Amino acid sequence: MTVLSSADRDNAEKKVKSSYFDLPAMEISVAFPQATPASKFPPCTSDYYHFDDLLTPEEQAVRKRVREFMEKEVAPIMTEYWEKAEFPFHIIPKFGALGVAGGSIKGYGCPGLSITANAIATAEISRVDASCGTFNLVHTSLGMLTIGKRIALCGSEAQKQKYLPDLAQMKTVTCWALTEPDNGSDASALTTTATKVEGGWVLEGQKRWIGNSTFADLLVIIARNTTTNQVNGFLVQKDAPGLTVTKIPNKIGLRIVQNGDILLKNVFVPDEERLPGVNSFQDTSKVLAVSRVMVAWQPIGISMGVYDMCHRYLMERKQFGAPLAAFQLNQQKLVKMLGNVQAMFMMGWRLCKLYESGQMTPGQASLGKAWISSKARETASLGRELLGGNGVVGDFLVAKAFGDLEPIFTYEGTYDINTLVTGREVTGIASFKPPASRGRSRL
Repeated sequence: MTVLSSADRDNAEKKVKSSYFDLPAMEISVAFPQATPASKFPPCTSDYYHFDDLLTPEEQAVRKRVREFMEKEVAPIMTEYWEKAEFPFHIIPKFGALGVAGGSIKGYGCPGLSITANAIATAEISRVDASCGTFNLVHTSLGMLTIGKRIALCGSEAQKQKYLPDLAQMKTVTCWALTEPDNGSDASALTTTATKVEGGWVLEGQKRWIGNSTFADLLVIIARNTTTNQVNGFLVQKDAPGLTVTKIPNKIGLRIVQNGDILLKNVFVPDEERLPGVNSFQDTSKVLAVSRVMVAWQPIGISMGVYDMCHRYLMERKQFGAPLAAFQLNQQKLVKMLGNVQAMFMMGWRLCKLYESGQMTPGQASLGKAWISSKARETASLGRELLGGNGVVGDFLVAKAFGDLEPIFTYEGTYDINTLVTGREVTGIASFKPPASRGRSRL
């Protein structure tokens, strides 16, 4: 076998390439003039049952404000940044000015939204770009929520006063680190340790898949206390000695989200940066309960955007002398997508009301997240079919949404794990672990 030198390879490539090989891609509106790309986002046509009427004036105002921002500021750039797998840092100040960071937290410069308004904001962000939805969810519904909430979740009063005002304006950004390489669904078995020393704690371990972690100013680290063997929470500053974070490459979904591998080697955390309200894994479950509701609204928003895009596309694109919307099969798929959106919205809305009234159970939250994310996958799949070849390029949203739904189907509890949470609640029997071996099988 002949191994070509670098120069020979370059020459071989030059011989193969045409004179126009390295020209920039044609502008999509020129390459495909018959349909409008997602950079000019379609109007919302998915609220078929007028769910907007169920919202309070405050919640309607949040929806309008977030929708206008996403369509104006994010839609024109999202495909470019998704393709590059980079985050558009220049939009963070405008994001902060929206007044949705901090969600339902009251005081400390936070908006004090209703759970429903927070959910609506999540859906509207994700309708245009799911990665921005994840960025906000990690920042608001995990990081900020752990530090403080109107019912005082986990942070001390001093921590709330110190951190929440800047986090609410997104002058600083946070992340939340629970998942580890060896402990995903079995998160309670985490092995990152926190050892008490004079004046503070020393953290050792590794975290994986942590959104926002490569640039977060404040990292919420969940670790196991080596004295009590219980799970505790700690606030770690960006660039702390012994802390390194590296980006996870080669993702097929949520490519704008900067997921990272976190390595903690002898990282010192002062006593005042330990979260006093995290003393067991059950305390982290308080955060996950409300964040799981918010995550359920992310695929609702994605499905709204997919439907809106497909509706406009079918009206614009013509084949066989007629718009694609004139064909029975296409109408059937579009209506199935529309029905999914209505059902998903109603389940999500009901979850919010159950939470707001203090009645929501972990099983209800898990069923909502599992069922809604599965219906969103079906909706995106139908949309991919409707767009034909344009269903595999990011310019028309659907292909991007198709990929983005895969990690959402998995995080905040996989579909299977969430069904087991609900199954345990309705049967009283936990089935997360296989039964202990009882010796040799009689078979």
